[in-house]
Amino acid sequence: MNLDSKIAIVTGASSGIGAEFSKMLVENGAEVYGLARSLDKMKNLQKSLGDKFHPVKMDITNADALEEWVDDTFDLNHIPDILINNAGVMYSANVDDLSMSEWHTMINVNLNGIFYLTRLIVPLMKNNENTCHIINISSIAGLLGNPTISGYNASKFGVRGFSEALFKELRYDGIKVTCVFPGSIDTELFEKIDGIDNHPNMMKTTDISSTVKFLLETDDNFLINEITMRPLNPKDPTN
Repeated sequence: MNLDSKIAIVTGASSGIGAEFSKMLVENGAEVYGLARSLDKMKNLQKSLGDKFHPVKMDITNADALEEWVDDTFDLNHIPDILINNAGVMYSANVDDLSMSEWHTMINVNLNGIFYLTRLIVPLMKNNENTCHIINISSIAGLLGNPTISGYNASKFGVRGFSEALFKELRYDGIKVTCVFPGSIDTELFEKIDGIDNHPNMMKTTDISSTVKFLLETDDNFLINEITMRPLNPKDPTN
C-alpha cells in the first residue's frame, strides 16, 4: 500500500504509540481520524500535524456513539483504507484484589471496543476498490500470561483470537488483518502501573510506528498476520 492520500482511523490517538502512528501516517500523506477521550491532547497534536489530522473525541466503548460518528463521517465516496485499533488500558493486581470495575474496563476498552468499531468499518472496506488493512494492537501479554495482569492478559489474548478469525474471514475481500504483539514500550501505560518504572531499555514509540509503516506498505498480496516485538535486553540498565 502506498500511504499517500489514504484514509486512516487510529484509536487511542492522543498519546503514546497512537500519537506516533498518527504522526507517521500524516507524514506519509495519509488523512487521519484520531479517536480518543482527551480532545485537548489531540488538538495539541493537530497543531503539529496539521489539517490532515482530524481529532475525534470518542469513547470506543460507546457503540452507539461510534455508529453515529461512522455514519456521519464515511460513505461510499469516502472510505477508510486503514484501521489501527490501538486504544488500551491496563490495571495490575492479584485476581482477588482486582475490582469488578477494573476488569470490565479492560475488557470493554481492549476487546469490545475493537469489535464495536471494526464491525462498522468492515462493510465500508469491502466496498473499497483498493486493498485495505486492519491492524490490531495486542501485547506480548496476549501471548504469555503473567501474575497480577490476568485481566489484561484475558483481554489481549482475546484480541489475538479475534484477529486470527478476522484475517481468515476477510482475506478474500482484499482486507488484510495483522495482530501486533509489542513488549515493553516507553509510554504512559507503564507509568500508571505500580512497581513498573519506565527505563531506557524499553522500546521507543518510533520502533513500533516504523514497524507498522512496514506492515502497511507491503505488497497487496503479501500479509504478515502476526508480529512480535521485544527489547533485546528488557532490563533497566540503571539497576
